[in-house]
Amino acid sequence: MTQYVKEKMMRLFRFVIYILLPLAGGGWVGVSCNPEPDESDLFTATGETAADYIKRKAELTSFDYILSRVRLDRNLSSYGEYTCFAPTNEAIQFYLDSLWNDPEAVIPHNGMEANSLEGLSDSLCNDIAMYHLAAGVHNTIEMGGAGGSVATMLGRPVQTSGAIDSLGRVTIEKLAVIIEPDSLVTNGIVHVLNRVIPRSTRLIADELDRHEDYSIFMEALKATGLVDSLTKTKKNEKYTITDRNDTDGSRLYTPEECLIAYTIFAEPDVVLAENGINSFDDLVRYANEQYASADAWYDVLTEKGLWNNEKQEYVKTVSTGTDYTSRNNALNMFVSYHILYAGMPQNELVYEKNSNPSTWNYTNGCQPFDYYETMLPGTILKIWEPTGTQLYINRYRTFNTLTDELGSETAEVAGALVNDYGIHRLVREGVRIARTTDNLPFETNIQTYNGYIHGLRSMLVYDELVPKGVLHERMRFDSTTFLVEFINNHIRMSTMSLMSAKNGGGSGARVAFPLNYFDNVVSYSPENRFRYNVKGAYNAWQSDTFQGWGNYDLAIKLPHVPTGTYEFRIFYTPMAHGGMMQFYLGTSPSLSSMMALDIPLDVRIGIEDPRIGSTTYFEEDDMGVATDAAMRNRGYMRGLFSYRDHPEYSDWGPTVNQRSDKRNASLRKILSRQQFKQSQDYWFRIKNVIQDETDLKWQFDYIEFVPVDVVDNDTYSEDWY
Repeated sequence: MTQYVKEKMMRLFRFVIYILLPLAGGGWVGVSCNPEPDESDLFTATGETAADYIKRKAELTSFDYILSRVRLDRNLSSYGEYTCFAPTNEAIQFYLDSLWNDPEAVIPHNGMEANSLEGLSDSLCNDIAMYHLAAGVHNTIEMGGAGGSVATMLGRPVQTSGAIDSLGRVTIEKLAVIIEPDSLVTNGIVHVLNRVIPRSTRLIADELDRHEDYSIFMEALKATGLVDSLTKTKKNEKYTITDRNDTDGSRLYTPEECLIAYTIFAEPDVVLAENGINSFDDLVRYANEQYASADAWYDVLTEKGLWNNEKQEYVKTVSTGTDYTSRNNALNMFVSYHILYAGMPQNELVYEKNSNPSTWNYTNGCQPFDYYETMLPGTILKIWEPTGTQLYINRYRTFNTLTDELGSETAEVAGALVNDYGIHRLVREGVRIARTTDNLPFETNIQTYNGYIHGLRSMLVYDELVPKGVLHERMRFDSTTFLVEFINNHIRMSTMSLMSAKNGGGSGARVAFPLNYFDNVVSYSPENRFRYNVKGAYNAWQSDTFQGWGNYDLAIKLPHVPTGTYEFRIFYTPMAHGGMMQFYLGTSPSLSSMMALDIPLDVRIGIEDPRIGSTTYFEEDDMGVATDAAMRNRGYMRGLFSYRDHPEYSDWGPTVNQRSDKRNASLRKILSRQQFKQSQDYWFRIKNVIQDETDLKWQFDYIEFVPVDVVDNDTYSEDWY
């Protein structure tokens, strides 16, 4: 048994003993920037907490001062488990000097009143403190080697890496070296740093401009004027909420501000050179070649047009001229397709298999993917992680969401390559996103004040194969990807322990949102309650869900898809405490534009009910084909085979993670079959129809758009994933 394991076991033993000790009572107090931990949770027995350790160390007095200013020292004196990255006094003074003397700060001196600890604002103290605290225990063994990501209490993750010096010490964000690692305390672990963990104070375009490896792309970003669209950092509102309670009465965390962030995918100069592009003029020629005929596949252009600055009107043709600021200019179209309205580090671009507890979702070969809207109006791109940790944009294989063998992706051909077998032929590899572990001659995963920059390893274009190939499949949109506030405020990938820490040690199971928090969610009733189930072992896509209760009536703006006729579906979990709701679809949030979709859905009805279907198909020789058809005739489909407790785990099914109880806890409801236009906005309304029951829940986990020729394919069937 290693010394580390021995100390860990002893710490846990002491922790259990302390829990049994009688402790003094207390209550919640609202002071400074952070909620106070319950006084009854403060240690009174012998044993050193993280707060005790920091106060004892003479070289950590400055960090102790910062923690005390925002009362986070009290959290580090309470029960729970924390990882504390504690910078030395010298490190903090060096950081203060850099803040005070930063000529490119968003605001003068980064908001400092003087070059001293006392000159820090409460907001800066809060940011510094929370960026150095994480929920749970993260030791150097976990953080070393190829590195990883640790979610901080500020919400912004920090990237860890292996040695950069002869002593082989772990570093945080490539600069802050852990000089005293793995000091175990009764409520966590402390690592002493020789630098404050660096956080960029520069806006995303300003930061990109500092990286010479991206000079040509940056010149294009400036020429198009799109830099002016990347300056926002947060909404100009302080959010309050009247009801932040959970169903059991416990108080939930609720955000008081709403951040705005972006992701830029950019080709570095070396990749442009590989494609014959060695100057800005070369890139203009390339964009003109790629987008000159976009009216053949880009539906927004032919249906509505793009804004032309010279003509001051929407134009339905592509301009290859030199007015790069017009949205219909080819270079402008090229650059804008590289920008997302959501800011994410590389490990959050998809919900990866190694993200706890993602194993709940990604069983039986299911691969992580997501779709995001870009700054090119009406367009989306797909990010897919088919194997390992390699991420691709707009990877395309034929019949991607169809199968020729029930219970499997497809009938595999012996000796064939992964993703290129049977009916699945790899047509386009896709644009590979550079990761920090790729050892490339340019920087990637660059964190900025309002977003992230990711390098690309080939050219990204919205060409004909994207809408007619890549996106011509069953498209499943998780609500937390197209409601970008989840991403930009670091809520989408949060854990329960992190949310509990941000909630002063209280409940971390859910987040409570003000009704006006989301740009693309409209509340028609003050009785709505908007909640988010933080990632856990849920029968839900990506292990989380957007939900709520009350006498609810709300509408959500849907993502844009290429023009076509689609089957439109919504996922839900049958539950006794679920609601009965009517769905509507409209072209604006105005109630007058809304048309009812099907009859009201009562989610209290289980799958065994004859109005929906039956689970007896397990015992049938046809693997459920007959009962699948019967369910579709009633407007339903089963949930996903890629959930760990999906009922299709049986003797004839795959052997990975099989279960014997064969439960089915999820369904998909087919709501309509209709045309959707890429240029048109669509709003999805959810309305309670049981007026005397206001504690029943609604949920909006994910939706599906499926081209009708995919649904009605005569040769292949839709896969179960």
